[in-house]
Amino acid sequence: MKFQDAENIIFGGQKLRITASKRQRIENSYQFLKEFSKDKVIYGINTGFGPMAQYRVSNEDLEALQYNIIRSHSTGAGQPFGPQDVKAAMLSRYMTFANGKSGVHIDALELLAAFINNDVTPYIPQHGSVGASGDLVQLAHLALTLIGEGQVFYKGELRPTSDVMKELRLAPIRPHIREGLALTNGTAMMTGVGIVNLHYAKQLLQNAIVASVMVNEIVASYDDFLAPELNDLKNHSGQSEMARQMLKIAASSKCLLKREVEMFRPHEELVFKHKVQPFYSLRCTPQILGPIWDTLQFAEKILHEELNAVDDNPIVDSETKTVYHGGNFHGDYVSFEMDKIKIAVTKLTMLMERQLNYLCHDKINETLPPFLNLGKLGLNYGVQAMQFTATSTTAECQTLSNPMYVHSIPNNNDNQDVVSMGTNSAILARRVIENAYQVMAIHYIALVQAVDCLKIKDNLSTETRRLYDEVRAIVPTFVEDTTKYEDIAHIIDYLKN
Repeated sequence: MKFQDAENIIFGGQKLRITASKRQRIENSYQFLKEFSKDKVIYGINTGFGPMAQYRVSNEDLEALQYNIIRSHSTGAGQPFGPQDVKAAMLSRYMTFANGKSGVHIDALELLAAFINNDVTPYIPQHGSVGASGDLVQLAHLALTLIGEGQVFYKGELRPTSDVMKELRLAPIRPHIREGLALTNGTAMMTGVGIVNLHYAKQLLQNAIVASVMVNEIVASYDDFLAPELNDLKNHSGQSEMARQMLKIAASSKCLLKREVEMFRPHEELVFKHKVQPFYSLRCTPQILGPIWDTLQFAEKILHEELNAVDDNPIVDSETKTVYHGGNFHGDYVSFEMDKIKIAVTKLTMLMERQLNYLCHDKINETLPPFLNLGKLGLNYGVQAMQFTATSTTAECQTLSNPMYVHSIPNNNDNQDVVSMGTNSAILARRVIENAYQVMAIHYIALVQAVDCLKIKDNLSTETRRLYDEVRAIVPTFVEDTTKYEDIAHIIDYLKN
């Protein structure tokens, strides 16, 4: 599945369709395991789980064994994941089974597809996974709903799963051979949250690119900091791409200055009123946003690979006629990328906060009133208090950026002695991303306010003028002091959508 197809399903409501080839792969794997497992010892089919694998389970208890792993591991705590996260997690589990290497019955794939297509969202608490053997606890909550138990969100309400399934005329699955273990043992939760994180992080980066052009327009920067002849010499594709995108947005601007016109001519003054080079938060935007672009590009590659991977254990291979015991459930790849994403987004947030500070600080910019205040100084306060929120939120991002990837704690009688903490990493990355949207929203309000302070809206580029008009349609120019928390929330919605 292409990454864009996954985004269309998660965010756009595109429906899943089980192809004939998928059905055949799953049937072949299931039938092979059914025969192969009759007289052999296979983990999680006729043995206990984890350290309990040393105990053989009798034939009459095999079905109960599969129910037991689901019910015993439904121990999550905390707030539930949002519908996009859970939908993405279900899609990830669906894709693992669609590879035909799990030995599951087609019923499991069909019910996952039905939940996704009907926007049925299992109740899955956020806390519980150590990221190996995958997301056992969260996926147990997912599996719990597929056997008709637990709760699901449907049409905005949290309801008993059994009621919703009756309403939609869906039948719970029953374990055939290893459905309980296959549903719970994998990286689907961290992968799902990771895909949603990446979607919103990419949108944040596009917002930052436009904001960085606009802030340079406001201060009338020289445009040569975007020159390909300059940026390509650094040899980094991300930097060159960011400069290219910014230059394209700025092409129609009447605000940016041409250095060859303004500076490369005889000058007699000893002190230049206009800055020869602006501060780094304006001039070095391609160099700062470039690594973020590269990071998100690589994260998409890893998440795309994980989405299409076989990530459970054991692996049932009907082609080689054997069952492989290993650790494809380990979440290090996703965990590492989530840490990198949150570090990248934190740096993006820091850049936006510094650009905001530049606009607010009249002694630095030397062209704008303090805090972009269009009212009476001392009586009115402009965006002064909004800056407090942006600074505080940025500081939280910096603290949250400490990596989870290296926070392995042995557990499970030391069977799980090195774990990924991948879902924790994804959850913290989500918090950083949400924080970044708050800072970005405040920065966008400040940007359009600065444009009005200087009365330059008609000189903006086509793209930044569109941004100005759309933000101003939500937050009109303000002179008097009014509450702004609702405006910030509305701009966050605008930036996400």
